[in-house]
Amino acid sequence: MTQRLANKIAIITGAGSGIGRAAAELFAREGAYLILADTAEAVEETAACIGPAAIPMRCDAGQEKDVAHLVRGAAARFGGLDIVFANAGISGGLASIFEQTPEDWQEILRVNLIGPFLAIKHAAPLMRERGRGSIICTASVAGLRAGAGGPAYSASKAGLINLVQVTATQLAGSNVRVNALCPGLIETGMTQPFYDHARANGQQDRLGHLNPLRRGGEPHEIAQAALFLASEESSYVNGQALVVDGGLSVSHPYNRQGWGITSA
Repeated sequence: MTQRLANKIAIITGAGSGIGRAAAELFAREGAYLILADTAEAVEETAACIGPAAIPMRCDAGQEKDVAHLVRGAAARFGGLDIVFANAGISGGLASIFEQTPEDWQEILRVNLIGPFLAIKHAAPLMRERGRGSIICTASVAGLRAGAGGPAYSASKAGLINLVQVTATQLAGSNVRVNALCPGLIETGMTQPFYDHARANGQQDRLGHLNPLRRGGEPHEIAQAALFLASEESSYVNGQALVVDGGLSVSHPYNRQGWGITSA
């Protein structure tokens, strides 16, 4: 069977765990060469599991010097860049808009919105020179409407969806595609406290119960969607927000007393 990313060069941020690690493992199986980035040293574990096709780099996705170094590293090591999965993000918790501070908002927007902007800014010119490329940003169902995350987190993801749309238009004619993924409730480090609390209280059956599939998702399910957007199978998909949430956003119910909170 032909590998869908054979000899493609990809950057994945937030690759130390969760969706980023699942995507790294899947992209590698599909033939990609990888630069894996994270602030956590766990990114080295991810790379070690994959082997010589993966190079780990410690990187703060919201710092321009780090992102510029990351992109230069991909070009220097592999000779170019075909795919960027701007996946790094933070939740910032579920405090109300009246409890959050400007500093809370600045940090959440720095990582969740400025981070993907920097990835696009530095990666897109390389891709444009090659005449092709796919940039994928992890947004969230929280960016679609209220009831799925904290205020700053939700605003950052809504902004990210719009950033993807604007960037797709500004890259018109370049054959560089830019899309967003919108996960629902996925078991990752970000959502682990919800899962742990539910299991400790015998409420694991309530995790994801508000969506039609009546369950939470797994990182590999989001990784499969990222693979689609990274591959030529999605060659005519551009400027879109692909929702992978078990059907939650068809109505976006919100249970204020239970487990209605979701987060990518």
